[in-house]
Amino acid sequence: MDKRKSLKDKKRIIIKIGSSSLTHPGTGNLDFIKLEKLIRGLTDLRNQGKDVVLVTSGAIAVGRKALGLVEKPTDRSLKQACAAVGQARLMMVYQKLFAEYNQITAQILMTKYTMVDDLSRKNALNTFDKLFAMGVIPIVNENDTVSTDELDFGDNDTLSAIVTALVSADMLILLSDIDGLYTDDPNTCSNAKFIDYVDEIDESIYSMAKATNGDLGTGGMATKISAAKIANDSGADMVVANGADVNIISEILSGEQVGTLFLNHRVKNFNMMDYITTVQYHN
Repeated sequence: MDKRKSLKDKKRIIIKIGSSSLTHPGTGNLDFIKLEKLIRGLTDLRNQGKDVVLVTSGAIAVGRKALGLVEKPTDRSLKQACAAVGQARLMMVYQKLFAEYNQITAQILMTKYTMVDDLSRKNALNTFDKLFAMGVIPIVNENDTVSTDELDFGDNDTLSAIVTALVSADMLILLSDIDGLYTDDPNTCSNAKFIDYVDEIDESIYSMAKATNGDLGTGGMATKISAAKIANDSGADMVVANGADVNIISEILSGEQVGTLFLNHRVKNFNMMDYITTVQYHN
């Protein structure tokens, strides 16, 4: 049985793109050619009748660049200041490029509190449902400007998985600077083997996770496996793939063998709150 054949039929798709996939590696400036391709592809998915959510990193990176900061900020207040500047700039870019294809977007900023509080979680779901009904593409990011250590997700891999569970999506795609899951770090181990698909996340899978700490991104493979656990248990397939070429989204949804596929296995009586309170967050 072709495990990827069903990916062609996905109806509600969450796509997360990391900072390293949005910017030029040498300068940290936004890669507008890649952004334009991404937005064209997402709009085409919406034109096919699919519900689409974009979970985007990049606010702190864009703000950092605008403010002329050379080093990645570590102080929370400085990161929040960068996010405040960068979020507005990033959303402006998204709206302008989506408008070229006559696609309406909406900004949704979330914190962990949005999910922990019953009323806030219900309101968030109602907002998503209404936007889907109107053909809008929600653009989601963590509300870094007001989040705290206790109430932040810490990385957008986790946030995208929580959104996947919240809106009952059937597909999550994580675009990063890695091809997928390997048995070991391929940058340091020549014997590392690529894992095409994972049908069960157990300790052997967690042991393969090698955290990566890039200059721009936050989450490593460990956060992606944690995200896969949430998505799979909620009933969604998940693919981790390299976002160097954003056309890989259409390849994934066409059933091509790219990235690592984590197969869904919805847990009986799935309760998202169990995952919010137990998942490990990476700051």
